[in-house]
Amino acid sequence: MEVAYVCEWEKRPKSNHYPSIPLVCAWSCRNLVAFTTDLKNEEDEKEVSHMVHIIDTEHPWDVYSINSGHGEVISCLEWDQSGSRLLSADGDGQIKCWAMADHLVNSWESSLGSAEDGDPIIALSWLHNGVKLALHVEMSGSTNFGEKFSRVKFSPSLTLFGGKPMEGWLAVTVSGLVTVSLLKPNGQLLTASESLCRLRGRVALADIAFTGGGNIVVAATDGSSSSPVQFYKVCVSVVNEKCRIDTELLPSLFMRCTTDPVRRDKYPAVTHLKFLTRENSEQVLLCASSQMGSIVECWSLRKEGLPVNNIFQHRSPVVGEKQPTILKWRILSATNDLDRVSAVALPKLPISISNTDLKVASDTKFCPGLGLALAFHDGSIQILHRLSLHTMGVFYGSSSGSSQRPGDEPAIKRQRPGGPTVHFKALQFSWTSLALAGVDNHGKLHMIRVSPSMGQMLDMNTLLRHLLFLLEYCMVTGYDWWDVLLHVQPGMVHNLVEKLHEEYMRQNQALQQVLSTRIVAVKASLCKLSSATAARACDFHAKLLLIAISSTLKSLLRPHVLNTPDKSPGDRLAEICSKNTDTDIDKVMINLKTEEFVLDGPPLQSLQQLIQWVGDFVLYLMANLPNQGSVVRPGFGFLRDGWSLGMLREMMVMIRIWGLLKPGCLPIYTATSDNQDSMSLLFRLLTKLWLCCKDEENMCICGLYIMWIM
Repeated sequence: MEVAYVCEWEKRPKSNHYPSIPLVCAWSCRNLVAFTTDLKNEEDEKEVSHMVHIIDTEHPWDVYSINSGHGEVISCLEWDQSGSRLLSADGDGQIKCWAMADHLVNSWESSLGSAEDGDPIIALSWLHNGVKLALHVEMSGSTNFGEKFSRVKFSPSLTLFGGKPMEGWLAVTVSGLVTVSLLKPNGQLLTASESLCRLRGRVALADIAFTGGGNIVVAATDGSSSSPVQFYKVCVSVVNEKCRIDTELLPSLFMRCTTDPVRRDKYPAVTHLKFLTRENSEQVLLCASSQMGSIVECWSLRKEGLPVNNIFQHRSPVVGEKQPTILKWRILSATNDLDRVSAVALPKLPISISNTDLKVASDTKFCPGLGLALAFHDGSIQILHRLSLHTMGVFYGSSSGSSQRPGDEPAIKRQRPGGPTVHFKALQFSWTSLALAGVDNHGKLHMIRVSPSMGQMLDMNTLLRHLLFLLEYCMVTGYDWWDVLLHVQPGMVHNLVEKLHEEYMRQNQALQQVLSTRIVAVKASLCKLSSATAARACDFHAKLLLIAISSTLKSLLRPHVLNTPDKSPGDRLAEICSKNTDTDIDKVMINLKTEEFVLDGPPLQSLQQLIQWVGDFVLYLMANLPNQGSVVRPGFGFLRDGWSLGMLREMMVMIRIWGLLKPGCLPIYTATSDNQDSMSLLFRLLTKLWLCCKDEENMCICGLYIMWIM
């Protein structure tokens, strides 16, 4: 397995104290990583601040640290599905909801929360919003995104009027209490609590999963491997403006190691309990440990036929009668004796894990999402197959020579600190399973790259196909693709950009419109990885800004009558500009209803900086045109992009009309003559270039453009 460090970050207080042992780590779909540390006051060591640190993986040097205000150690962190809100819970039963202030990643505030005073929270999750996407590895060669990534029928945990999912969170406490907090549309919080079962007992570990029917399943254990692992179905509803919670006991299981005479007393404690995926309550991972080692078991809930007594087997069956069945937990696989496990990370990539799908993944050598990560107290990490639990790869920790990064001193020269071995206390997979975030017992955050092939030898075409498949997945879902870029070499950039564009152009027009800005952003981030495509990266970033400015300016246009027509003023402007090929900007204006462009003075003046950028950008493109044969420079891609040139024409027409209303909003140019109309000249040159790009029969026609401007 190719596993390597990407970066590491260490949070040190002003004093010489290291942060104490971090507890939890969470990775959002926007590639924001949150983790916790506890900092002691250097004057009063009894006073402890429970901190939450949030970083953007693309800029790990920018860290935002929050003094959470929790009175006890933070036990849970959980991002919402959009990656914009964060839940934190502590050992005193306090739950806080953090959100970005003014959409800034470096500014967070908590305005909502709930509490179960004195009852520590051990499991926490947002309610499911009903959105579930399946990734089909066997369809990776298809040209249709709908066949590669399909929407799975899945019901939200709770719905409002019209089927809209209701937001909220669910928590499980150490005393066996389940508490639900619902966010009402008016901003109020509706909270209720209920016991998981009639006989409440201590719950040391718990996890939460969701079913397709909208129910919630909670797995709980008291921490002893000789005790059963209990499962409960939780149904949440709103009755008479009050939250109601109904619970039901489901089949339980005993770990296999407790029935083995050799291992009966070898692993007395259950240290990790996790569902394999949040949307699959029928598969669970258990880890039992002692001071010397651990063992991991994978279980599956199956429907089996119920045995019938012999006296009923000889009677004639009734037509349509089915054999009675029962749900029963069956062990799928178990590991041999392992070193002591300190953390577990499960993949978030929604691939199906049936036998057929696993065979397809094996044939295509597509490994992301197939492995789970185990961190051990000796500092190593193992990637195990999520069902068979056989080893797929091993990482030996930062102190080994194999993981030494360029520029580091040799291990023999470095002074190794005394005390316990550095190991990971928290571990999280990225959303495409190509990276791991781990927090060690010294308060240091590590970013680890995980190879998509898991050590298998792949040819370049296969590797490109796998990376392209994951980039398309991120583009469709809106997830960040930073972890995919970790595996893109500079020589792959050109092929990936071209293949991504080809696949995008094969989609239907509606889907292309939805993904129009996302594909530009993906191309921009890809092109930054190679010096040969750096100029194209500038073009893609400029195109994103151009689209944003165009959307902003068009959003200000309003129809001049109350009965709104079928097309908005912005749509009519685009239609007229695409049909009218006149190079005179004033003749294009004649076909427009200028009443729809009338704005008040102050808004127009506030747009002057954006208008100036558009004018300067058009001037820059025209100045670059005679240098087509020279080295590719930023802006070169726009000279053959008819769609972007058409957008610039539309904005210049809008700016021309607004200039008649308020001349102060017009872009400022330094002209060679006092009577020269710079806007009209630029529009004429831009239109001729746009016409050249529309002509697909003669590819060299742009070269003749120099003669037109002489």
